[in-house]
Amino acid sequence: MQNHCVVPNCSSGKSDPQPLFRFPYDPQRSKTWVEKCQRQDLTDKSPDQLYRFYRLCGKHFETSAIDSDAQSAVLKDDAIPTIFDVPSQPQNGQVKRSKETTKDDETERKGRKKIKKSQAETAKEDVQTLSEEEEYKEYLKSLFEVLVLLGEQSIPPTGPGDDNQDGHGRSNFQALLEYRMNCGDEVLKKRYDANKECYSSTQLNRLIEVCETYIQSKLVEEVKQNGFFSLLTDDVVKMSGEWYLPVFLRYVDQSNCQRERFAGFLSFEGEGDALAENLLSEMTDKWGLDMQQCRGQAHFCSATHFSKIKTFASKLMERHPMAVLTLRSTRSLNMSLANSMALSGVQLVMSTLKKIESFFSQSPLLQLELEHAISIFYPVKEERAEELKDICRTSWTRQNNAFEVTVEILEALLLCVDSVHDNEDMRWSDQVTHDALEISKALVDFEFVMALVVLKNATILTRAFGKNLQGEATDAHFAATSLKGLLQSLKEVSDNVDVYHEFWYDEAVNLATAMEIPVKVPRSVLRKHQSGSGAIRPESYYKEHLSVPVVDHVIKEMKELFCEDHLKVLRCLSLVPAVIEQHKSAEPEEECVQVFKNDIPNAGTLSAELHCWWVKWSKKGKGDTFPSSLRETLQLADVKFFPNMLSVLRLVGVLPTLVVEDSCTVAHKHFQKYMENTPDEFKSKSLALLSMNCDVGYDLDAMVEVYMKTHPDKEDG
Repeated sequence: MQNHCVVPNCSSGKSDPQPLFRFPYDPQRSKTWVEKCQRQDLTDKSPDQLYRFYRLCGKHFETSAIDSDAQSAVLKDDAIPTIFDVPSQPQNGQVKRSKETTKDDETERKGRKKIKKSQAETAKEDVQTLSEEEEYKEYLKSLFEVLVLLGEQSIPPTGPGDDNQDGHGRSNFQALLEYRMNCGDEVLKKRYDANKECYSSTQLNRLIEVCETYIQSKLVEEVKQNGFFSLLTDDVVKMSGEWYLPVFLRYVDQSNCQRERFAGFLSFEGEGDALAENLLSEMTDKWGLDMQQCRGQAHFCSATHFSKIKTFASKLMERHPMAVLTLRSTRSLNMSLANSMALSGVQLVMSTLKKIESFFSQSPLLQLELEHAISIFYPVKEERAEELKDICRTSWTRQNNAFEVTVEILEALLLCVDSVHDNEDMRWSDQVTHDALEISKALVDFEFVMALVVLKNATILTRAFGKNLQGEATDAHFAATSLKGLLQSLKEVSDNVDVYHEFWYDEAVNLATAMEIPVKVPRSVLRKHQSGSGAIRPESYYKEHLSVPVVDHVIKEMKELFCEDHLKVLRCLSLVPAVIEQHKSAEPEEECVQVFKNDIPNAGTLSAELHCWWVKWSKKGKGDTFPSSLRETLQLADVKFFPNMLSVLRLVGVLPTLVVEDSCTVAHKHFQKYMENTPDEFKSKSLALLSMNCDVGYDLDAMVEVYMKTHPDKEDG
């Protein structure tokens, strides 16, 4: 906030103390104030920004605009600034004013001088006239306003000087509070003078916890108002020495737009059923979520926590059968399948891909090094080299074809990181060369090469399926109808895994030979069998410990992630007009829509309404346009005349599998950015929630009420 008047060249200040007034919340009055102040640079500021951070002093208002009966200088609701010292310019350029005007101005200045004095005095007297409770509330509002400001900007309140042993360091929170006191917050100053410990970490933690409680209550209320939702979780994170599970909620709002919100962190301490019970209990009892309204769940986790997440997912489905287990759209299918495999070779591949992504994102020059290496290995196939370069400029390590691309550029990748590590022209920092060495060590490990080749071949069948799931409605609908054939193909691979493994092993050996990598089993296995009889054959070892487990895991996960109820919901995409137009000769898939018979307004008219909807779109001419996505269909003006169809489409909209537009995934992107950019010592589950939901609309008075109810005996500050 500013501690001075926004009017250019305003003389108010220490020599002419004036009370400062906030800009009004009302958009039209706020706009009028800006125009009167002649500040063109403020025209693009929102009314909320102006209200919170900009002030106008009392000398620009008529005396009648100020409530003289109030305990302090208070503007009337319709007050508009009208007094500005902008002299008129006569023809000769001299400022000339009539005697009458001068006399009137002098009278007005005397009147203003009197009111100035009373305003300046009452601004300080206000603290004394407030009751103890009102004063305490104002004090808390000041604390919360500063905390919210820090949280919205992802600035840690406790940094940067809390670690000083001599106590001279100031935290960000304390620095802003002191700035606020210097700007004239007399209530805050009085409380601080009376109690020097008002900035203690204990009270700060209480304030942060109240912010978290308030925001979660607002989010849960928003979800409740919009009906059904899905539960999504990301990989477990560690903060302040404890493990937490990030939780997101997907729903369709009143304007029929898909939304995702970050709902907070759940404590992930414990094992098995006890952990699952605690997670469910916290969401229902503490957060207030109605899990009866949950219609889907999706989880992305590493192999380390895979069994715990599986137990939780099973417990949730046991309690609420309609919360079907699905894939999460923000993660590709093949990467999700591989990430959950508890096999050392697979985890080596996954961790190395993360390092590769992080490494090349450090500098565009590193990306150019990789592209140069690709050109060296594709001197003749220039077209393919350009295609690979284009792929490597994207987030290729997260895509469905990541394993295939990595195999294709593996030699170029090794050449690139080795060149960076050698650093002959001294272009790279020590950290960059160290990172390059770490990647190089992984790439020349035969276990990595073998696991990469197995993953490429085992997931090649699911690659097209996963790509279709992330495509248009017609593609996702096709994927739902093609799962049966996919599972049959995977079963054929499993039944003949001996034959397939021979081909995969030969491919890995040939690649390793070209890269001069010795073919051997992992060193940890060799140590364990040093005392045993006979040498371990690499081909047999990798078949038993890699190829067979990978294929089995893929089949098992595909069956669990795409159960019959999940497929029925996906096939409800047949209600999208573009899909109807594509299959106009077929009959409506009423069996799929029936999965929601208990969630629609009138199940008795479902068949008739479905038929009318189908006829409406199947009879359209070739020249007509058809909504091609679920989002476009939900926004149709006449969809409200089909209440059952609208309800079904909204229920399909909460399914975690379906890709939503970028504006709906902002919460997940914001979460990733917070976890990547915030130093570990400043990460906070409560502040993360505040930072990622700064648009919920904070009510400082409500937050104060929550604080006083939670800590009724803490009025001593």
